[in-house]
Amino acid sequence: MTIEIRKTLLQVETLLIEGGKAAATPLKLYAAIAVVRNPWAGKGFVDDLKPEIHAAAPVLGELLTRMIIDAVGSGEYVEAYGKAAVVGLDGELEHASALIHTLRFGNHYRSAVGAKSYLAFCNTRGPANAPVMIPLMDKKDEGRRSHYLTIQTSIGDAPAANEILVALGASVGGRPHHRIGDRYQDLKDLGNDATNPAAV
Repeated sequence: MTIEIRKTLLQVETLLIEGGKAAATPLKLYAAIAVVRNPWAGKGFVDDLKPEIHAAAPVLGELLTRMIIDAVGSGEYVEAYGKAAVVGLDGELEHASALIHTLRFGNHYRSAVGAKSYLAFCNTRGPANAPVMIPLMDKKDEGRRSHYLTIQTSIGDAPAANEILVALGASVGGRPHHRIGDRYQDLKDLGNDATNPAAV
């Protein structure tokens, strides 16, 4: 089985002013998106998704990672990262999850940017022009709140009912005027441990 890619899209957003105040360093956000035919659409309930996952996920992981790195210039420059998928209305939410929740997809990106933290994610179902939300977090420090970001976009003709939209996101920089601290200060103030933040 070969994954059928209908189109790709690269989006670059540069945030210069936030809250009426100029950013000392503009925030740059990148989204790399592929729109693919859903390999399970029209087949009814499929018990074993692995054959299609193993065939498609590495191709998409490599393609989207390359798009991000080419746009940013180097994996070293990526500070926060994330992933998302939107399945069309003829598919299951599990189909969106299948293509991005596998190391065969995500490890391409992790390796390219030298990441230690998990890839923040969003998987949804929707029609063409559905919101695409790519949550981001610091690639090495999950508690660094300055890099809790979300890329918001959409594609007018995707996903079609029998398609899946798959995306990777990246930031170079954090929120321009971040001032809410990080979770480690909260833990210290509360006297809680990082491995059990709610002390349950």
